[in-house]
Formats: sequence, C-alpha cells, structure tokens
Amino acid sequence: MQQRSLGTTGLRVSRLGLGTMTWARETDEHEARDQLIAFAEAGGTLVDTAAGYGNGDSESLLGSLIGDVVAREEIVLATKGGISRREGERVVDTSRRGLLRGLDASLTRLGVDHVDLWQVHVWSDGAPLEETLAALDQAVGTGRAHYVGISNYSGWQTAQAATWQRAVPGRTPIASTQVEYSLLNRHVEREVLPAAEALGLGVLPWSPLGRGVLTGKYRGGTPADSRAASRTYAGFVGAYLDDDSRRIVEAVARAADGLGWTPLEVALVWVRDRRGVTAPILGARTAAQLRTSLNVEDKSLPPELVAALDDVSGDVGAH
Repeated sequence: MQQRSLGTTGLRVSRLGLGTMTWARETDEHEARDQLIAFAEAGGTLVDTAAGYGNGDSESLLGSLIGDVVAREEIVLATKGGISRREGERVVDTSRRGLLRGLDASLTRLGVDHVDLWQVHVWSDGAPLEETLAALDQAVGTGRAHYVGISNYSGWQTAQAATWQRAVPGRTPIASTQVEYSLLNRHVEREVLPAAEALGLGVLPWSPLGRGVLTGKYRGGTPADSRAASRTYAGFVGAYLDDDSRRIVEAVARAADGLGWTPLEVALVWVRDRRGVTAPILGARTAAQLRTSLNVEDKSLPPELVAALDDVSGDVGAH
C-alpha cells in the first residue's frame, strides 16, 4: 500500500487507515485479530482508535493484539482523547487534567509507552482552547505522543487551533484533522479542507462510505444484520437514507457497473484521492468486510467519472 505524509510532517502513513470503533462491541476478538492481520498484510500501517470507543474497550482489545499480531514498530498507532462515559452518560472533558489523565489511561490499555498520533476527539467550550492545546504540547514534551491532531473541528476551530500552535516557537504543530467526509457528506469542503491545506494539516476522513450507505447495501431495503437495523446505529445510518442520498448512491452504482467495480470501491477511491486527503479511516464490523475495502490499491477513477460524481453530489452538506 502506498504511503503518504501526514500533512507537512515527516510522519508517513498508509493511504488507508484501519478504524476500530466497533471493536469489543460488534467486532469480537477473533474478527479484530483477522482484521488487523488482513490490514497489515495489505501494507496498511495507520491504526486508529479512541478512549471513547466502548469506554476504552476498543483500546484494550487493540493493545492485546499489538506485539502478537503485529509488531509495535510496524504500525502508526493513533488514538483520541476527550470523550468518556460515566454511569452510562457521555462526558466531554478537554481540560488539561482530563486529557492527560485520559492519555495515561489510554497508554495503559494499549500496553505502550507512547502513541504516534494523539488527537483531541471533539471541540468543547468547557475548557479554554489554549489549555486544551497545552495538553498536546505536554504530551509530546513528555514523550507520550509523537504527533498531535484534532477531530471533528469546524473550519474556524481548525484554523484557530492550528494558528495558535504556530504562533510561538516551541509549540507542537497540529499534524492532522479527522472529519466525516464522503460523497454523502461534503460539507468539510467549504471551510475545513481549505483551512487544513493552508495550515499544512493532513485530513483523515471517517465514514468514507457514508456510514455504509454508499456500499449499496440499503438500495433494496434494510438488511436485518446491518447497522441501520440496530438500535444503536439506526439513527446514525438513517440520516443518509433520504432521497438525496439515494440519488447519489444510484449514481455510484451506475459508475461501478460501467467500470466493473463495486459501489464500495468507487466511493472509497473517490474520497481517498481527494485533494488534501491523507488516509480515509475504514471501519468494518468483520474481516470479510474489511478485505473488500482493501482491494482498491491499484484502482483510480477516470477524471470524467470523478467530475460526474462531483456534480451529482455537489449539493450535499451537513446532515
């Protein structure tokens, strides 16, 4: 798998990343192991998790596989902090105390002494931005993280954070931003992507397959074993089962038919090769699903098809 620089840093990562949001919930230990093996065998290096995934269970499962399935030095290990659950309730804490305590807990669950990329999972008005960013500086200064990033920041939030870190020599520059981006949700093109490009941030799109809708699995209804049929994810996926999304899915399906590809391959290659994108993050429930996404390494979309897909999806924005 080709490697790309993460923004303007010297860190090189695979141009597809492995997401682990479903690990230890929908994805059990055996499927997780098979996913990591398949990803590594395909040349993938970027593995992304978060303290907020399964209240740390995803990190724990990944940590149990590092050194067993893959060597620590063979992966670029990324995690996120700032979100946790207490008594079943979602808690956002981007204070210096909350973030650094969370990072120490993440390192323990992962069984490592540092992560390669540590990201603030979400913007919060509950702590001053300069305090949040100071936690990133301290994480790098103490060797607990080698690079830092942000996630789910708007355009102005991205610009403010990245500019703050550049303002004074010695601060740790922000390397990347992780945002939702697909043919069904292109709102980041308005402000986030221009900000990232201007300030040298790599872009890591999550849900590059439109929460699974762009695979075409919902064209004939809702499969019983799909996320849209589950209580946990029904609303999450359902946001992309409207008429506008169906029109885009049909266009992707027609493009796939013409190329002899699958709709998944069309949708994934489209976002992977967008300007400024470093690596889409692939989140699969099973190893079989992941393997179908890893077959795109030698594929590229003809320019005329890219233009057609841009045109048909150009009016979509935030859902």
